[in-house]
Amino acid sequence: MEYEAKTVLNKLGILEFDKKMGLLSVGQRKRVAIASALINPCELLILDEPTNHLDNDMILWLENYLCKFTRAVLMVTHDRYFLDRVCNKIVEIDKGNLYSYEGNYSKFLELKALREENDISSERKRQSLYKKELAWIQRGARARGTKAKGRIQEFEKLKDQLVTELDEKLKLSSVSSRLGKKTVEIKNISKAFGDKKIVENFEYTVLRDARIGIVGNNGVGKSTMLNIIAGRIKPDEGYVDIGSTVKLGYFTQESDVVDDTLKVIDYIKNIAEIVETSEGKITASQMLEKFLFTPDLQYNTVSRLSGGEKRRLFLLSILMKAPNILLLDEPTNDLDIETLTILEDYLETFCGAVITVSHDRYFLDKVVNTILELPGDGTVKEYNGGYSDYIVVRTIEEKSGLDDKPTIVKNNEKDIREKPKKLKFSFNEQQEYNTIDDDISNLEGKINNIEMQLEKYSTDYVKLQELMDEKQQAELLLEEKVEKWIYLNDLAERIEDQKK
Repeated sequence: MEYEAKTVLNKLGILEFDKKMGLLSVGQRKRVAIASALINPCELLILDEPTNHLDNDMILWLENYLCKFTRAVLMVTHDRYFLDRVCNKIVEIDKGNLYSYEGNYSKFLELKALREENDISSERKRQSLYKKELAWIQRGARARGTKAKGRIQEFEKLKDQLVTELDEKLKLSSVSSRLGKKTVEIKNISKAFGDKKIVENFEYTVLRDARIGIVGNNGVGKSTMLNIIAGRIKPDEGYVDIGSTVKLGYFTQESDVVDDTLKVIDYIKNIAEIVETSEGKITASQMLEKFLFTPDLQYNTVSRLSGGEKRRLFLLSILMKAPNILLLDEPTNDLDIETLTILEDYLETFCGAVITVSHDRYFLDKVVNTILELPGDGTVKEYNGGYSDYIVVRTIEEKSGLDDKPTIVKNNEKDIREKPKKLKFSFNEQQEYNTIDDDISNLEGKINNIEMQLEKYSTDYVKLQELMDEKQQAELLLEEKVEKWIYLNDLAERIEDQKK
């Protein structure tokens, strides 16, 4: 189990196996918890928002892992691509009712739309019948006969069944301030923490209607990049020039609600009581309703809200300030799918620039048209299109073994691309790959056997020392084998990918 644990931890970006849990970040602890759940044998695996704190490569690996998983999986997640690729049954909780749908997320959307159409049709029939029966009652119906009594009782039942308001698809017009010609100009910035380069000599001009997604592995500095743009962190070199009409809205990962003793409605009214949208004026209360805060909930204090509700309120508080450039740092964390849909629709009509850091591939595909990748070496790579387009181009680059700027050599006055080196096992690597699983299993068995002997010879100190030395040697060898196993399996995956 040890080598499996190290493999899973490695795939989830945990490389310091001996580090104490207390020294890990929140995200690292979450990933260790996921690894623990994955490697422990179970009949039912339960995952609560497993993609939070994972970067896109980790999510893709987890998807593939769960697709091959032979036991039952029950999960809660807002990651719609993850739901689409992993799940074969969706259970929806809506207004206290439970609805079950066979199929993945795409199928769920189809079946839900059909259910809602049927519900609307049935409700309209009920409304029509109710009006007819109400007219009969108002004409002075008397419950003298059995038939009339029964009809009145049916009318009362019908009245109780009526849905007071049919669900409407929430459409939210965007709120923003006028944005001049000059937006945000990033002038040759560099930033490093010790030896770790975040960005080096990066220059970029944000267009007025830009939709930019920043991606990269955990820890490469995506949030740092946003903080530099927002002016919260100073670059070591260069500067960020902000236009005079720019009004930044920054949705950080921490819900920065100042006074949680305020009522929800008062908290929003303190920002703006009325805002102008493309469809006219809208009040603070109406904006709250658009963001799923019912009238009852609006008069709760902020402290009584759930974590997700506070996150939603924080998002609304930023939008109410009418920014014209939005910085969003992992906006999909702790937001439900309904709220995400509202946000995506809002951004579709937003008159300004959007720069977002997100691991939510669906959100990136829906919102952005430019990807900036931070590989972790200080460079920034730009790709046109959404996340799926970026993956296609990156896959082609990896398969060709070429960077954005391919190596060029001269040959008979013609430029040709240097052929990428074909990956393959050496003879010794192939031999070791064939036997390494058995080697690891044998070493684990040997260590278990030594541990049993340690109990047997607990009073024989000479023998005890021999066994402890032997155990230490076996553990060192096992560690080497596990590291080699990780390397060989990774190489095997890359060789397979090369064949595709």
